[in-house]
Amino acid sequence: MESQTWLQPRVTSLPDVNGTRWVRADGGQSPSPGFGAGPVVMASAHTMLFLLGAVEGLLGTFHYSNGPAPLAAVGFGLAILATCVLGAWGMRSGLGGVLPAAGWFLATLLLSSGSGGSVLVTNTMAGQWFLFGGSVLAAGGAVIGFTLWSKTSVARRAGRPVGK
Repeated sequence: MESQTWLQPRVTSLPDVNGTRWVRADGGQSPSPGFGAGPVVMASAHTMLFLLGAVEGLLGTFHYSNGPAPLAAVGFGLAILATCVLGAWGMRSGLGGVLPAAGWFLATLLLSSGSGGSVLVTNTMAGQWFLFGGSVLAAGGAVIGFTLWSKTSVARRAGRPVGK
């Protein structure tokens, strides 16, 4: 059995990463060893994006008023916007941008609703920026992700007929 030396994958542009082929030292090609986008990997990645959005909502609910009044709240809003856009970009699908927003909405809705006489998000400028600004930015990130990386928009940009 001959020993094969594996070199780095040819990565010239992002679309090539999905179909990465490893180049052997003798010039031949072989499929990448153990990497892929199978259903378990995709489901796990989508679950982690949802949980990341929920954790951002959880942390934001408790820390939105730290520092100067609306600064932390705006920072949490920008963080969920970036998570939604980057999640859609990383997963190459609109769902990658919607799931962090859904996790954020679920966490903040559950924690900010006054249950048991305790209010976690108060009616202050920082609280309003966190809830309303974060809601607008989370929804905006989901829309941006869906607009840029849905199958329909990708097919349209590639010049392919939609739905094929």
